[in-house]
Amino acid sequence: MKTLRLNFCFSGLLLLWACAKELPPVSVAEFVKNPRLLEAAMVRCGQNRSETKYLAECINARDAINRLEVSVERARRADLEAQSERKRLALRRTQEAAAEARRRTAEAQQRREEAAYLGVFDGEAPDGSGLAEGPGSATNAASDNAPGVQITPPEPESVENPAKDVEPDTGVGSDIESIREELKRRQENPQ
Repeated sequence: MKTLRLNFCFSGLLLLWACAKELPPVSVAEFVKNPRLLEAAMVRCGQNRSETKYLAECINARDAINRLEVSVERARRADLEAQSERKRLALRRTQEAAAEARRRTAEAQQRREEAAYLGVFDGEAPDGSGLAEGPGSATNAASDNAPGVQITPPEPESVENPAKDVEPDTGVGSDIESIREELKRRQENPQ
């Protein structure tokens, strides 16, 4: 009798269990939140693909994997965009600095040219030295004389034979002569 009662109870429980609602498959959101659960489901779905291809749990697991891949790709793309923007800003700053340096160089060159141009009219050479600095210069002579006095320029001295009186210059002329001598020597001794 006892066994009969136990059999009825067990059969009743089995019947209730069989008629109970089936547990819903794990949703995509749960798979996204719990990567271990997703991994376990993918292992189960991967063991027998032909049978589990259309199971709701496997479909949800595949959707969760696709969503995770998309979110990873978005994060990677956002990182690349941020990196690209930083590089663009650095390049823009470099180009602006180069343009500023070119502009400053051009302004400095223009100021030097203007100073040299104005220096010629002010009686100064472009290198900053005065054009007329001797005691007989026009600026000194004008300051030494009374206003309104006309100064006559000195007459040039006549030289009968300038080649005898002028000593060879140690500058460019002697360099040219040494080059000519070297060329003559090389022509005489071809090797």
